Amino acid sequence: MTAGASGPLSCRSCGHTDLNTILSLGHTPLANALLRADQTDEPEKTYPLDLAFCPHCCLVQITETVPPELLFSDYPYLSSFSETMLRHAEELVTRLIRDRGLCGPESRVVEIASNDGYLLQYYKRANIEVLGVEPAANVAAVAERNQISTIKEFFTEELAKQLPRADVVHAHNVLAHVPDLNGFVRGLKTVMKDDGIAIIEVPYVKEMLDCCEFDTIYHEHLSYFSLTALSNLFTRNKLNINSVERLPIHGGTLRIYVSHNDNPDPSVQSVLQDETDWGVRDLSFYTDFSDKVEGLRKELVGLLQKLKNQNRRIAVYGASAKGSTLLNYCHIGSETLDYVVDRSTVKQGLYTPGMHLQIHAPEKLLADMPDYVLLLTWNFADEILEQQSEYRRRGGRFIIPIPSVKVI
Repeated sequence: MTAGASGPLSCRSCGHTDLNTILSLGHTPLANALLRADQTDEPEKTYPLDLAFCPHCCLVQITETVPPELLFSDYPYLSSFSETMLRHAEELVTRLIRDRGLCGPESRVVEIASNDGYLLQYYKRANIEVLGVEPAANVAAVAERNQISTIKEFFTEELAKQLPRADVVHAHNVLAHVPDLNGFVRGLKTVMKDDGIAIIEVPYVKEMLDCCEFDTIYHEHLSYFSLTALSNLFTRNKLNINSVERLPIHGGTLRIYVSHNDNPDPSVQSVLQDETDWGVRDLSFYTDFSDKVEGLRKELVGLLQKLKNQNRRIAVYGASAKGSTLLNYCHIGSETLDYVVDRSTVKQGLYTPGMHLQIHAPEKLLADMPDYVLLLTWNFADEILEQQSEYRRRGGRFIIPIPSVKVI
């Protein structure tokens, strides 16, 4: 059944009202709303999933806002199940401790959307004071079992006023989830010490468009950022982006370094100029995305149908949010796919939204030896292919759907 949700009457960042729709993925269930077996015969709520561009501040955004309490109060994603995420976090923390001169309990780090403490644990090991803010009670409980102090609330401007000020504030893969972008940034400004720094990571909209990463679009991801859009947002709220890095993780990520002081290094102007050159402000840059997505859908569905016609058995790796978008948009379900495997014990035994495929542990691949595995967590392909080397040695093959369909 179709559910109502409140859509922005204006841009989430700058408030202008003339948004341009650039892609519609139809009505889909919430990407992380995994089901128990007894729920699979019940009607599922679905919500419109449409993508729009603001020509005034360049923010790309979806047009619906599902209440955050429905999305995040009980959350099935634990970052620590990914070795790639753990390495990513440890490398960054090691560098920041060195470069910022963080030392012992007199230094303090706050992470917004701290998940299960996957990042803060590395500061804690260095005897640095840490505090996580994580609204998902089930995830926060995991962090607290690991001795990571965690506030179980959504980060807001008001909450920021109650928090201790920090030398370093992390906000990784959370800004895209925030309905009130300006309030969130003002909260960052409040919680940072005068000489503090905030490190923010967001999926990069250019990679999403160039590599046809439409599965990054789901109801939790309200916004899709260029550096231009980020610069407009932070400048409006009197904070400064002083450095930027482009990272390959998650299919393309921007990491920005934000402070009260305005002292940008050359990386900021370089990326802003690159974005001007590729047309970040021009609607025409975004308008062919819909055709690219539909072309990829036809190619993937065609390949899977061909394999099924040859009586091949196909499983899925990754009960991810991005996987939910792909399966529901492409209408690929049990008529084509046998089951899903995922390393997360939180997800095992449940069923995927919309398509209702049962989720098993990855060990099932070796026990069952399907002919092919559709890799929906393609952003962790290197890690997963290495983990599944024995399955591949025995003749199993992976289908990677994005950025283009290929079999390996």
